[in-house]
Amino acid sequence: MTETPAIDSFADRIKTDGHAGLVSAWIGIPEPMVVHHLAQEDFDSVVLDMQHGMWDMASASNAVTQCRSAGKPAIARIPVGDFASASRLLDAGCTGVIAPMVNSVADAEALVRFAKYPPLGERSWGPTLALNHMKLSADEYLRTANRLTLTIAMVETRAALDAIDGILGVEGIDGVFVGPSDLSIALSNGARLAPDTDEIDRELAYIVARCRAHKKFTCAFGSNGKRAGELLALGCDLVVASADTTQLRAGAASAINGARTFAAGH
Repeated sequence: MTETPAIDSFADRIKTDGHAGLVSAWIGIPEPMVVHHLAQEDFDSVVLDMQHGMWDMASASNAVTQCRSAGKPAIARIPVGDFASASRLLDAGCTGVIAPMVNSVADAEALVRFAKYPPLGERSWGPTLALNHMKLSADEYLRTANRLTLTIAMVETRAALDAIDGILGVEGIDGVFVGPSDLSIALSNGARLAPDTDEIDRELAYIVARCRAHKKFTCAFGSNGKRAGELLALGCDLVVASADTTQLRAGAASAINGARTFAAGH
């Protein structure tokens, strides 16, 4: 049997390490060269945001290649309800897919049908690019794909919180991803956007505990590096330390401020 390359052991790592402590990039700018640059940094993975970002299937497939050339696993967040794109992204070589607005057991089961091969799901065969990237034979890929790829359900509504045990109990759902912004909107009935609060932390602690009980992992989005560290301290296994646009603008603001501060002192 072909030895599993380090990049393709990511799924095993997040599923078996307990508190894995992983930090991922998050990219919505639909430009593979942005992926190329950020993938050189010390991120453990790269998420391509196809829900709110502007990626299409062709550009996302090219971005997967950029990720893998840098030795980083690519994970894609699909648009709401577009479960069919999950299998296409896995075919392109993604290590995992994140599905937003998974609010029920039925939603979770529908996602698994597209993302996992039988006996767990009904994923159709056609992983041409994945075979090239992973350098596996077709038989080896079929035997290992359900283990080496991640199916991640987003928890970001009251309905998802209420159904969390049922969602985690669906075989083929490997973990959850918490969207604190949408969760804060849901919990306040649309009154506020407040992702970095004690209320959200309490819900996150509950979600982490349920994931641990089901032997599954928890991911969450952090608004900045400090917040991402707080999420890791709460027990999340993978966190995002803000989006590409936030990092880009923060870097620009820092450079501008540095230049003007230095000039003003001379």
